[in-house]
Amino acid sequence: MTNRICEILNIEKPIVQGPMSWITNAEFVAAVSNAGGLGFLGPNAGQIDTTRSPEISAERMRAEVQKLKSLTDKPFGIPVIVHSDLAYTWPILEMVIEEKVPVVIVNGILDERIFKPLKENNIKIIYRPLTPTIKDAKAAEESGVDVYVATGFDEGGSVPERVIGTFSIVPMIADAINIPVMAAGGIGDVRGVRAAFALGAEGVFAGSVFIPTKENPAAENVKQMIVNATAEDLLMFRTLPAYYRSLPTQLAYKLVEMDNQGVSREEIAKKMVGSIGMRIGMLEGNTDEGYISIGTGITPIKEIRTVKEVVDTLMQDFN
Repeated sequence: MTNRICEILNIEKPIVQGPMSWITNAEFVAAVSNAGGLGFLGPNAGQIDTTRSPEISAERMRAEVQKLKSLTDKPFGIPVIVHSDLAYTWPILEMVIEEKVPVVIVNGILDERIFKPLKENNIKIIYRPLTPTIKDAKAAEESGVDVYVATGFDEGGSVPERVIGTFSIVPMIADAINIPVMAAGGIGDVRGVRAAFALGAEGVFAGSVFIPTKENPAAENVKQMIVNATAEDLLMFRTLPAYYRSLPTQLAYKLVEMDNQGVSREEIAKKMVGSIGMRIGMLEGNTDEGYISIGTGITPIKEIRTVKEVVDTLMQDFN
């Protein structure tokens, strides 16, 4: 069994692992691709500290890409983060082309200056806006995007600005455009996969379900917290650009308290320390000073499995 997602991305099973910032590395991503899906290196893949230099960031990613190539001959991808001035974007884009990365994910900005060189080098473009809309989806299709990710409010990470659940956003987008749509947000088992396909998706884009796996670099206590938790345990608070979820940590409780007190989104975001709070909480396992970003689809996750077991279970209709 195959479909347009598999054909476009040259993968066996229509599942893409989200580029989860700090909690990806070459070994983990290779496991996803080797299992038949499409693995993605996150912006901080394999790293333990940050850099403000676009050039250093690109070279770090190049090293991780080369390591990944030694572990799999299957397709994989990396994110190309687009800013208005493109200063951060160009070094990554040049590296992507030089290393012949087969797929990229672009978040939020449709920029012809980026799309043109990608297409000239036959690099497939997955487009995932923070907040999917019909207007944006049509613009993406017109821009030549290969695959569009429809993300519902159920997701982990930066939650969409509009409170529209995955079950509502997927058919809305799928009915509006002709290019294939992937569903993201709240997919924790095969029932979610089947529901996404019934609603018009041709693939699933998943993050949380891949964290409690043996190959994922997240801290072991974090993996166990996810396995032991349900969606009822999640805390939610305002931040930039909209909302965020976390499993209970001391920092997460503080962020909820600040939200309840009417503190500005800007101040709450400052307290989170951006993605560094994720590194502290999820990579280092420090639940006092970090947060644990997760989506609402965690309830069915009951054990720490291998990546292959996760892919095979979610994609059992494609085995």
